[in-house]
Amino acid sequence: MQANRPLDLVRTTFQLLALGALILSSFWIVRPFLVATAWAATIAVATWPLLIHVQGWLGGRRGAAVAVMTVVLLLVLLVPFYFGVSAIVENAKLLVHWSKSLTAIAIPEPPAWVASVPVVGTKIASTWHHAAANPGEISAQLAPVARQLVFGFVGQVGSLGLLFVQFLLTVIVVAILYANGETAAHGVDRFARRLAGPRGEEAMHLGARAIRAVALGVIVTALVQTAAVGLGLHVAGVPFATILTVIVFIFAVAQVGPALVLIPSIIWVYMRSGAVWGTGFLVWGIFCLTFDNLLRPVLIRRGADLPLLLIFAGVIGGLIAFGIIGLFIGPVVLAVTYTLLAEWVTEDERRESEASPSVGSGR
Repeated sequence: MQANRPLDLVRTTFQLLALGALILSSFWIVRPFLVATAWAATIAVATWPLLIHVQGWLGGRRGAAVAVMTVVLLLVLLVPFYFGVSAIVENAKLLVHWSKSLTAIAIPEPPAWVASVPVVGTKIASTWHHAAANPGEISAQLAPVARQLVFGFVGQVGSLGLLFVQFLLTVIVVAILYANGETAAHGVDRFARRLAGPRGEEAMHLGARAIRAVALGVIVTALVQTAAVGLGLHVAGVPFATILTVIVFIFAVAQVGPALVLIPSIIWVYMRSGAVWGTGFLVWGIFCLTFDNLLRPVLIRRGADLPLLLIFAGVIGGLIAFGIIGLFIGPVVLAVTYTLLAEWVTEDERRESEASPSVGSGR
């Protein structure tokens, strides 16, 4: 018996090494598809209830529902992609001309009321007056930065082909998951149950609810906020409105908010169109900046009954750690960890509460 133990240890070690090598090799082979697969799984989980509704409307035909959802998903992904590319191509020359025009920038003298602003008015007026008297200094500082930003932005067109391929691959994987969703979910449940028992299966379901909560609370809010800001930018006649709308969506998804776009736009409208248009756009901008604080919590609560602070921490932390896909990975990891920890902490109390009725009945 003693002699067999070293042999068993060696065999087990080699088995683990072989298994680890197979897993690493498999991940290395599918590495080009991991991002698209992760996005596809996220989209499929988030939109699965919608697929079931569409299937019900089409008389229970899964194939027709998958076709409809795939076409809608293609439109949702490719229409903004098309408008973004068109905006970059159409405004490329204008962007370059704008960057060159910074060398001849003219800054007017500050209004008289600026100096009367309490605390900071005198300093602002002095700095403004110096900039107006020496426009060459400002131009020399801004022009290289502006050209670098413009050419870097235009240069992204070259990588859009790869992004387009990723979009198509994501849609294909989503369509496959739509068609075989129950089989995939059953396999994930079996794996989770094998790994951690009933709690593992419950954790997988919780992760799915967290994904839907983020999709409802973050993505839908970002879309609504972007649409509102984009409408205001186009009505007010702000230049590069389409590009600014795309930037607003990126900022909204990243939880930064549209203030970095709205504040300069409001100043531009005041200077170009006067106080009436400027004040109207200011009111609209304040509405766009604040209504998401009411809409997002409502949508998140509909998606999952989880602490709002936990969801936001997962969204922001996941974004910093993993990029855009971290918007969904972060809340899922925190939600699963929170639930398992809560179950572990209250396990003894639950056992005592379950045992106390039986003790009382025995007496």
